[in-house]
Amino acid sequence: MNAGKIPLIAPDLLTDILATASDVALLVSPQRRILSVLVNPMHRAFGQLADWEGLPLAEVLASESLAKYEARLPDVGNVLHQPVAMELNHRDRENWPYPVRYTLHRVSHDDSVLMLGHDLRPVAEVQQQLVAAQLALERDYESQREMDTRYRVLMEISRDPVVMVSMSTGRIADLNPAAALVLGAPRAELLGAAIAQEFEGRRRGEFLEALSSLAVSERAAPIELMARRSQRRLILIPTVFRAAGERIVVCQLDVGDKAALTDDLSDSMGRLYHEGVDGIVFTDGEGVIRSANEAFLNLIDAANIATVRGRSVADYLVRGSVDLRVLLDTVKRTGHLRMYSTRLATDFSGQIAAEISASWLNDRPNPVLALVIRDASRVESMRRPPTGMTGEDGSRNVMELVGASTLKEIVAETTDVIERMCIETALELTRNNRVAAADMLSLSRQSLYVKLRKYGLINKDGE
Repeated sequence: MNAGKIPLIAPDLLTDILATASDVALLVSPQRRILSVLVNPMHRAFGQLADWEGLPLAEVLASESLAKYEARLPDVGNVLHQPVAMELNHRDRENWPYPVRYTLHRVSHDDSVLMLGHDLRPVAEVQQQLVAAQLALERDYESQREMDTRYRVLMEISRDPVVMVSMSTGRIADLNPAAALVLGAPRAELLGAAIAQEFEGRRRGEFLEALSSLAVSERAAPIELMARRSQRRLILIPTVFRAAGERIVVCQLDVGDKAALTDDLSDSMGRLYHEGVDGIVFTDGEGVIRSANEAFLNLIDAANIATVRGRSVADYLVRGSVDLRVLLDTVKRTGHLRMYSTRLATDFSGQIAAEISASWLNDRPNPVLALVIRDASRVESMRRPPTGMTGEDGSRNVMELVGASTLKEIVAETTDVIERMCIETALELTRNNRVAAADMLSLSRQSLYVKLRKYGLINKDGE
């Protein structure tokens, strides 16, 4: 080989070099027709493009890319001999575009153009992912700002003193102006202060342990405290939650001028619930039992609270859903119901007379129906016969009719008396709710009105 001469590259080797040096290589004639197509065998995204050979360049380039190619073509092979680079969008016959970055080289012997291209789809996909990630971060940031603003506004306008304490450090993480006022110091000074030092006679470890125990206990009473700075008596009710792996206790403070009274009342109510002789049941708005005391379990012969929690009160009423609907309708309409007479069904198929008083506690997010249930079996045994038996039609005792009337006449007369008694009792139990009374007696409303007129009970009810 002579010095100074450039060695010639075999055509086959040159083809391989061009194919592997780019993802796709096109040789385009001066008439804008594709003469040859080389695809990198290691880049399979393009597939087989042999059918491009012989096609006009306009059939494989998007219209705007073809215009760009025509505009830059005069710069190819200029005196500086610098390749021209541009991004062009391809489209195949199914019309799906994809970007390719080409460098254009002029082939001197016939003025053709060699286009060496690199696929930009991976770059475009990464850019789209970055843009999507950036948009997601911005949305999260805006959402975080919105939630932070809501939280700060609620803390500022709340009239209830609230202090947030980190359980790991025992220091105040945040508090609202109302809490700073009752504690007797500016908010900026209280932030980061040890919560135990803000109350007299409290040590850090014991105080945090008491807060944690109280937060998870169902029956523990609130803590009565004396604020060290303001010398005000306070009661504290804690709630523990976890945020970002850290336990935070929210302390609701209340001015404790009535703390002792509140503690005594809570203790008395707790003892009444657990030791009282009357059954006490709390249900949700549909009559599903949430809790019940020992006296109620004794009335229905239940083994423990687990056997009744989650069941409907109707399961323990002899008249079932009829009684429950009367209770719920009346209580939700008037707020309370006194001395509703019914019978309880025990777990062992027994029955017991009972009187129920109900209250609707709806001043909370989840309203509660409170039932006080009293054993009325002794009272029932002492009751006098209903007045219906002494009316004009039923004044004679059944025994007195024997011998004076036929059996058919006796049965017909006593049937009317018993029917009237049942209707009067149903009206009394439902507080004159005739729809409920008809359901209780399994009568249609029309049949009930016919019987009311028959026995003169419509006028008796004041209509």
